[in-house]
Amino acid sequence: MPQDDTNGESSREPASRVGRTQEETAAHTYDDAVRSSEICLRLAAESAGVGVFEWDARTDTVHWENDQIYRIFGRTREDGPINAAEYAAKVAHPDDAAAYQWALAKAARTGRFYYTGRFHRNDGSFRWVEMIGRMSRATDGTPLRMAGIVSDVTDRKNAQIESQTLAAIVASSDDAIVGKDLNGVITSWNRSAERIFGYSADEIIGRHITLLTPPGYDDDIARILSKIRRGERVEHFETRRRTKDGRILDLSITVSPIRNGEGMIVGASKVARDVTERNRTAAALKESEEHLRQLTDVLPQQVWTARPDGALDYVNIQTREFAGEIPVENGVVQWTNVVHPDDLPRSLVAWARSIASGEPFEVEQRVMNKRSGEYCWHLSRARPVRDAEGRVTKWFGTNTDINDRKRSEVAERAARSEAETANRVKDDFLATLSHELRTPLNAILGWAKILRSGRAGEEDVRNGLDAIVRNAVSQVQIIEDLLDVSRIVSGNLKLEVRSVVIQEVVEAAIASVSPIAAAKGVSIRKLLDSLAGRVSGDPARLQQIVWNLLSNAVKFTPGGGKVQVLLERVNSHLEISVVDTGVGISPEFLPYVFDRFLQADSSTTRRHGGLGLGLAIVKHLVELHGGAVRAKSQGEGQGATFIVTLPITVVHPEQPSHSETRPRSWDQAQELCKDHMLEGVKVLVLDDEPDARNLIRRVLSDCKAEVALASSAQEALQLVEEFGPDVIVSDVGMPDEDGYDFIRQVRAKRSPRELPAAALTAFARADDRRLALFAGFQTHVAKPVDPEELVAVVASLAGRTETA
Repeated sequence: MPQDDTNGESSREPASRVGRTQEETAAHTYDDAVRSSEICLRLAAESAGVGVFEWDARTDTVHWENDQIYRIFGRTREDGPINAAEYAAKVAHPDDAAAYQWALAKAARTGRFYYTGRFHRNDGSFRWVEMIGRMSRATDGTPLRMAGIVSDVTDRKNAQIESQTLAAIVASSDDAIVGKDLNGVITSWNRSAERIFGYSADEIIGRHITLLTPPGYDDDIARILSKIRRGERVEHFETRRRTKDGRILDLSITVSPIRNGEGMIVGASKVARDVTERNRTAAALKESEEHLRQLTDVLPQQVWTARPDGALDYVNIQTREFAGEIPVENGVVQWTNVVHPDDLPRSLVAWARSIASGEPFEVEQRVMNKRSGEYCWHLSRARPVRDAEGRVTKWFGTNTDINDRKRSEVAERAARSEAETANRVKDDFLATLSHELRTPLNAILGWAKILRSGRAGEEDVRNGLDAIVRNAVSQVQIIEDLLDVSRIVSGNLKLEVRSVVIQEVVEAAIASVSPIAAAKGVSIRKLLDSLAGRVSGDPARLQQIVWNLLSNAVKFTPGGGKVQVLLERVNSHLEISVVDTGVGISPEFLPYVFDRFLQADSSTTRRHGGLGLGLAIVKHLVELHGGAVRAKSQGEGQGATFIVTLPITVVHPEQPSHSETRPRSWDQAQELCKDHMLEGVKVLVLDDEPDARNLIRRVLSDCKAEVALASSAQEALQLVEEFGPDVIVSDVGMPDEDGYDFIRQVRAKRSPRELPAAALTAFARADDRRLALFAGFQTHVAKPVDPEELVAVVASLAGRTETA
């Protein structure tokens, strides 16, 4: 009974107090029962290898009761257990946290807890766990405590997932997958097997595999089962099987042994692929390829084919005839053996790129020609053949001979390079020409202005006139060289051939060059064979040859140097050698020393002037005489030797034209003016240039000739009637009417005998000479003309001297 308190009040307790005590008593009684069962549970868990836990739902406090649970979660006792809130927030897999919380909520309602899911271990891995528990609740259903166990089911779940995956693969495979025991009885049959063979699983499971074997293929089954019993695998074995409706299919099968948990072979798994259509297509393709190969063998084209991996498997007869029998290894044509080694790397890269991308192949490469032993250029092309899915099934290629085209390209490049070089040489030549013309012009113009000023003394006048004459002669020589080159290029350089004493020609050339050599301090030594005899040739051109060589030797020999000239007869020809101790010729330039416009030094800092034409003219003139010229030099600073070879006799000489009259000699022409042999001769001078007209009048007037000047053709025609000239000297190039028009009008009224005429013009080509004679002139004189020659020409035309 209950006791009173110290105040004497009744010790009786309220009814609510009594009720709570009864509930707690009941709960304690239930907890005692749970604890009793937990002891039993822990003992069972230890033996089963599972973890045991206790969870207070009111405080979310967890007790882990054994070591196994710590091992499952990868924690130590120092780490402590994981309560429900922490597990849901941090430990459970994000995809499984909601399922964990739902399982707790269900346990609160039903008293039973079950959950399977992944959790994150401290080592970073995810594992599968299975949790089972019982929840104690108060009489009003409030959750109090849960006791349960935890198992690591990772291996079981993985096996389950693998099994499900495998089942899905089997179910969705396009290949028939069939299971059978070691006696050949079918144990499993997927949907693709139903589709391929026509039998449903219910119809065929439990029946023998020979149901699918057509006649003649029973031995296949026995051999396959024998290998399976030995634990061997059968891979990609091609055979034939029969369908439910009797069709015969081509199959490619792979069979593997099935083992139980103890490793014993208990059956076989067969994967069968229907290759009927593939084989039919391959047969058709093979037949088509055979027809194609027969066709390509009659085409005038090199044709080849390759497998999808790029291995050549066929070349036609034209390819074999060109390149020979190309080695074949394992059915692959070894085409790299016939490609030029320099082209092979580039070709291999291009071929590999096309194989990888499926893009067309195209490359230019050299291929060995077995007959000639030479490599010839070919354009190799290939295009892929694709199936319905776009996969490359074949490559068809051709080799086209482009050797002629490549040679043309090489020739074109060479021609272009040559043209560019020629343009560059031309530009250099024009720059040099400008310099060579402007240099004497500068002296002429400068001295002319000094003399014109009236402030020049007697010595200045003498020096100035000498400089003007010297530079004018230099310009005349430049122009003559240019005209000679023009005649050479056009093929109009003519020789006036006669019998020539070659020693006299050499002597004359030495005499003309000696003053220049002496002024420079270069000595000239001559060794001339007096018995060298005569040659047939143009004496003026022969002297030009020797003069050019001597001038070059003196120009390129420094002061104190020596030049030696040798003339000797060697067998049936004569040799003229010019040897100097000058700057020499480099080995690089020596082969081009006779080329037009080329100079060893064409820079602005060069030491020696000139246009680079002299030696080119020498070579052409020597060859016109039937001879040859060559140059020798040990190198720069070692001097040079030029040797001219001339035959003793030459082909029949050209006779000079009888339509053109010239004085017999210049010496005779010089005497004309002294003897006043032009006295009384009326000369009509036609030239549109006042300076030219006045110069001619001055020269002819000094010889007592009567001179009338005209600046146009019409004015000259009028003077023909009024003045009555004995001789006409006319320019050719004039505005409005040229000299040709003028002389034609004169010839319409006066014959050459009545009124002879000379064309005095700067047009100095051989064609210009012929035009002048055909138009009606009796002679053609090129500007600039020496006064003595002008007097001689007029005297000859006037009949005041003997003519040739």
